[in-house]
Amino acid sequence: MSIINALNWRYATKRMDGTEVPQNKVDNILEAIRLTPSSFGLTPYSLIVVKDKKILKQINAEACQQPQLLEGSHLIIFAIWDKITEKQVDDYMALVSSTRNVPVTALGDYKKMIWGMVSSMSPADVNNWSAKQAYIALGAGIATAALEEVDATPMEGFNPAKLDQVLGLQAKGLKSTVLLMLGYRDVKNDSLVKAKKVRRAKKDFIEMI
Repeated sequence: MSIINALNWRYATKRMDGTEVPQNKVDNILEAIRLTPSSFGLTPYSLIVVKDKKILKQINAEACQQPQLLEGSHLIIFAIWDKITEKQVDDYMALVSSTRNVPVTALGDYKKMIWGMVSSMSPADVNNWSAKQAYIALGAGIATAALEEVDATPMEGFNPAKLDQVLGLQAKGLKSTVLLMLGYRDVKNDSLVKAKKVRRAKKDFIEMI
């Protein structure tokens, strides 16, 4: 499918049929997320992928009571870094150095710019900035899932503190921010399967200057 056809095909699936998504399709979705642009390239979030049915049931019971968790295949959790440390910035500089074959010493101004901005922000502002980066990646994941003809449901209606507790994310310096459930639509039980997509008309949505 073309990207436009794929986006017309997809919708926020409310009921899934339990079919497992092939690993190669999951891998393509995850790789698209990994390749998503991020401010400075820092990518201040990680992905937690859950397919264990027992853990999905626990998440459903304690943090996110939505049927897709019990009927879907893979849950992708976008978890921002709880805080951004100078070591994390240094580690990124080392990665840039090794990837592009440039000395770390040549990246001094780049590191100073990143750390100067991050260190001047409040913890709440850092979390908000990091979450914005994660949401950019969420969009890439949704679009790629559509191209793979995999249904994907983005979810914000969950209890982050409970989810973090279930998965022990605090000990890893992470905070759950948004979820993406992968699976296949249940054509018999999802009332939205045949519903027309509702979007504002181009003339109302786009202003050309």
